[in-house]
Amino acid sequence: MTHTDFLDCRADARSDVGSRTVIARRALARRGNLLLFFIFSFFHFFIFEVSAQSPPMMDYSAPQEYVVKGVNIHGNKYYPEEMMRSVIGITDGQTVALPGDIVSQAIDKVWSMRFYSDVEITYTPDEEGGVVFDVYLTERPRVVRWRYEGTKKQEATDLADNLKLRPGSELSDYVLDKNKYLIKNYFADKGFRNAEVATRIENDTIVGNAVNVTFVVDKGEKVRIGEVVFDGNEQFKDRKLRKTFKKTNQVSLNFFKNNKFREEDFEADKENLLDFYNSKGYRNATILTDSIYPINPRRMGVYLKVDEGNKFYYRNVDWVGNTIYTTEMLDALLGVENGATYDRKSLHKRLGVGREINIEDNTTITALYQNKGYLMSKIEPAEVVVGVDSLDLEIKIFEGEQFTINNVAIRGNERVNDNVVRRELSTYPGEMYSRELIMNTIYRLGAMGHFNPENIIPDIQPVTNSLVDINWDLEEQPSDKLDISGGWGAGMFVGSVGVQLNNLSLKNFFKKSEWRPYPQGQNQQLAIRGQSNGQYYGAVSVSFTEPWLGQRRPHSLTIGGFYSAESNAYYIWQKATAHFRTMGISAGIGFRLNWPDQYFTLYTELGYQRYMLKNWTGFLMGTGNSNIFTLKTVFGRSSVSQPIYPRYGSDFSLSIQLTPPFSLMDGKDYDDPNLSDDDRYRWIEYHKWNLSGRFFHPLTTDQKLVLMARAEMGYLGHYNKNKLSPFEGFRIGGDGMTGYTLYGEDVVAMRGYGDSELVPIESQRINDNARVYSKYTLEVRYPFLLQPRSTIYGLVFAEAGNGFSSWQKFNPFQLKRAAGVGVRVFLPIVGMLGFDWAWGFDPPAGGTRRAGSDISFTIGTEF
Repeated sequence: MTHTDFLDCRADARSDVGSRTVIARRALARRGNLLLFFIFSFFHFFIFEVSAQSPPMMDYSAPQEYVVKGVNIHGNKYYPEEMMRSVIGITDGQTVALPGDIVSQAIDKVWSMRFYSDVEITYTPDEEGGVVFDVYLTERPRVVRWRYEGTKKQEATDLADNLKLRPGSELSDYVLDKNKYLIKNYFADKGFRNAEVATRIENDTIVGNAVNVTFVVDKGEKVRIGEVVFDGNEQFKDRKLRKTFKKTNQVSLNFFKNNKFREEDFEADKENLLDFYNSKGYRNATILTDSIYPINPRRMGVYLKVDEGNKFYYRNVDWVGNTIYTTEMLDALLGVENGATYDRKSLHKRLGVGREINIEDNTTITALYQNKGYLMSKIEPAEVVVGVDSLDLEIKIFEGEQFTINNVAIRGNERVNDNVVRRELSTYPGEMYSRELIMNTIYRLGAMGHFNPENIIPDIQPVTNSLVDINWDLEEQPSDKLDISGGWGAGMFVGSVGVQLNNLSLKNFFKKSEWRPYPQGQNQQLAIRGQSNGQYYGAVSVSFTEPWLGQRRPHSLTIGGFYSAESNAYYIWQKATAHFRTMGISAGIGFRLNWPDQYFTLYTELGYQRYMLKNWTGFLMGTGNSNIFTLKTVFGRSSVSQPIYPRYGSDFSLSIQLTPPFSLMDGKDYDDPNLSDDDRYRWIEYHKWNLSGRFFHPLTTDQKLVLMARAEMGYLGHYNKNKLSPFEGFRIGGDGMTGYTLYGEDVVAMRGYGDSELVPIESQRINDNARVYSKYTLEVRYPFLLQPRSTIYGLVFAEAGNGFSSWQKFNPFQLKRAAGVGVRVFLPIVGMLGFDWAWGFDPPAGGTRRAGSDISFTIGTEF
């Protein structure tokens, strides 16, 4: 029974016994026996009145069963009654044992809903074995609106997203206190460590028993780290130790360094500090204590007391359990010599254990075993201290069994056919398990462009002691592109329409049922693009690529063609008196090479272009027809982690484009100044060399901050100095966004300088482009959003480059420099969009004043 039941029982007892007691007291008083009257009254007070204040003793060990005859709910206004009865869990006709846990359990269920500030349940049994329950509820006020005061609009949006406070939720001290704490932490992470948060609660004027809650924020001054002080350090100065901190930095002239204090960053930096000590041999270095303290309202200090301990050296290295690889081989890979300074971080990195596991690193001893099928192998280094400054290493290897791939499953590919995905896999059933093959598959799937590269993670499931299943759960992302745009270049507006289908299936082209909206599944690429501004300019191009020619080997076939025409009729009422027309076709075949490794490729292409000029300025020739027959070979290697936001890897290529040496075969005297342009340039000859390389390296452990370094150069050579090619030179400068496609020259973008501003002045005088160029770029990138449907990242960059009129004048150190900031937005339907602001530090070609500020836009291209 509850407290209310006890009171009901006590009332019944007093009504019965108490009435007889009152009669007895009145009788003694009438007889005049005052002594007996007082004695009787004393016993009555203690026996009936005092004892009535405590519940009568009940036997909880022998509860009785009752049948529920009703459950009455009082005070519930907003929550549906049927749902409330379901929560309480006591129903009519149910048999319950009383006293028992059913009442406390029901109270706990209702209380856990957090909608009520008070819950009370009583029950009243009857003489027929039935019982009626009464549930008394006091509802909490509901919050109609949550508001934020004293914050910026974006901060209020962030708080709403982080706190996830919804209209209609209940109001309680717990909710208010928890969210005030979270708001203070939010602003502390932004540097406002003295932020104060109060609440203002106002009754809602429309909804009953409802309120509006406003979090009133006083951010105060932004607090930065004024000093980082170390105590107990004898071997290294404070300045040296501060450099080990990545994000907990005191205020300095380097404004790129973070100087806001965050607990998570501080904990990570303490680990960095100990890693530094360990790498210098101080194995037992510890942080005895740390604290933060205020300096003034805008500055705080960080204090750390360290115990460096003794410097340790390696003595002996013993391997235990290795049967696959010899001790001598493992010693050579580990690279630890007797007497070398102790370095735990490097040791674990070479072993591939602990916090230094890096699945991309194929040089570790863990990778050595896993690449040979030993999936469950484990390496456990043990350190045995000898004396005060030496230690022996005992490295235990549990090799386990060699695993074979049992089953390979692919899930999530709705648009790309299974066989197309499987042919990109390097993991096949029946083959020996290899971590290297896993990484190669991740690279191949990401390079297809159809799947979110952030989520290509294999699910590796051992099924026996020697068999393993590999499941590839893929998340598809849009890969086709539609381009409807306009651009301004060369004093005109040009409209463009283009479509690029990256998952075409020609074999289903004539199957009406497969058009959804076009036949898909085979990863074939078709690109069609048209540009025009009227009668002045028009161009059309088309290309098709089959990535697996014959469907058996990864040999690609690419064919393409283009046509463009320009005239000097800028307006519709003008009649053209000059034109520059081009047309061309090409066919090439590409190969994936297995040597020197699987990342190498070779592409060979045959091409034919025809240039038709009439009274045209801008090239060495103005009137005539020129033909170019080329053989182009590209030898490259690409191991970048993904195409959109690479975090690691490299990309190198060497391209050679050759024409037949017609001047050595046609018997013409090209030294003759009277030779007509039509005869001199009927067949164009040259050899063209392009070399480029990119390198990506993560700067942080989460691999978000990435360094990109790039170098490239190009050279247009000749066979005969009197028969220079008027086409295929390099136009350097600007962003490459002319608005229309140019054939006959390579546009080399260079931020900080305008279009063609780095073409040598001597080349400009004879309507020529640069014959040689070089360009170097450094970028530091950080992502703001990495999602399948959009990727956004910012960057800071520095680059230098220049163009030269001949190889003799080429100087790789005579460069035009620039630096700036930019942002990139990748949208699958459009491609990569870019905006950059740059400052050119040097004058353009032929100029005397520095280039200064320059804004660049890019679509689908990369600097």
